[in-house]
Amino acid sequence: MTGGEEYETGEVVRPFVVTAGRTRPVGGELRLETLVSAPPSALTAPLGFERHRIVELCQYPHSVAELAALLPVPIGVARVLVADLAAERYVRVHPADDPSVTLLERIRDGLLRL
Repeated sequence: MTGGEEYETGEVVRPFVVTAGRTRPVGGELRLETLVSAPPSALTAPLGFERHRIVELCQYPHSVAELAALLPVPIGVARVLVADLAAERYVRVHPADDPSVTLLERIRDGLLRL
């Protein structure tokens, strides 16, 4: 489906409706691998469908890419929604550190052993 997602009711919601027309998150881009978590108290917040679903999913940390796939919405929409929720303190964003050389070497060695 182009430009939207289909729900059980068969209705199509355009991404720009979900993000109020915004295509970029406030405060900069979120990386695909950025982890997001939410405190249990955020579950009672008065949030729209997609935003509430993110809070539900983030009771266990998920990456921005995983959230986009689980909703399902385009990655740009997920970034805007997560950034909004973080600005409102309903979720916490855990920036992914660049992998260390040691970690990359361990991954390489493990793959070579396969």
